[in-house]
Amino acid sequence: MLEKKSKPYYLGHRSRLRNRFLETGFKGLADYEILELALTYVIPRKDVKPQSKSLIQEFGSLKQVFDADTKDLKKIKNLSDYSAGFLMFLRKFSSLYLSLGIKQQEKINSPTMVKDFLISSLSGEKIEKVYILTLDSGNRITSYKELESGTVNKSFLMPRKIAETALSNKSASIIIAHNHPGGTLNPSQSDIAATISVRKALESIEVFLLDHIIVSNNDYFSFKEHSLI
Repeated sequence: MLEKKSKPYYLGHRSRLRNRFLETGFKGLADYEILELALTYVIPRKDVKPQSKSLIQEFGSLKQVFDADTKDLKKIKNLSDYSAGFLMFLRKFSSLYLSLGIKQQEKINSPTMVKDFLISSLSGEKIEKVYILTLDSGNRITSYKELESGTVNKSFLMPRKIAETALSNKSASIIIAHNHPGGTLNPSQSDIAATISVRKALESIEVFLLDHIIVSNNDYFSFKEHSLI
């Protein structure tokens, strides 16, 4: 009589992970288990715990894994281009989800949601980028876009281009944001001077600068909250 072949242990482990997530979300899951769960959707019939633990060990935290470039992710043993691309997709998808939330609001009555979106969009970037959000007279977001990007520590706050974007979207007000890849949240003197120039350029076309937000390391600095505009 032939012996019945037992199933690999990790198949049952996958089911248990998924059931835990369905019951309580991410609560109680370690960072490597969250990655492990994600990888089960792109790596079938294999134990993905070793790759998940290696990712956390290599990059230091779950956030840093999602912030990593695909070329760095692919250095992990047995992690394919496809799997690395999927991890990047998850990060971009979370940013898209937050952007849909702020665009569908009748008006911006939750500044925290806007900040969460900007942190999600800019926090892991390796180069400096400038975003602009335009709002109508009802305080509804009419557009958001990446305005400029460049090398680390180079500012791209261009008053004329920001004013032109505000005009083309028939904006009543705008929010601008950029990231500091170097890690500091404090605005530089050039950041402060550029913000004043932007505010004056907008005032000349009767558009109000609601805030300028700097993002770094999953945190933010608000010019409005610090009375700098």
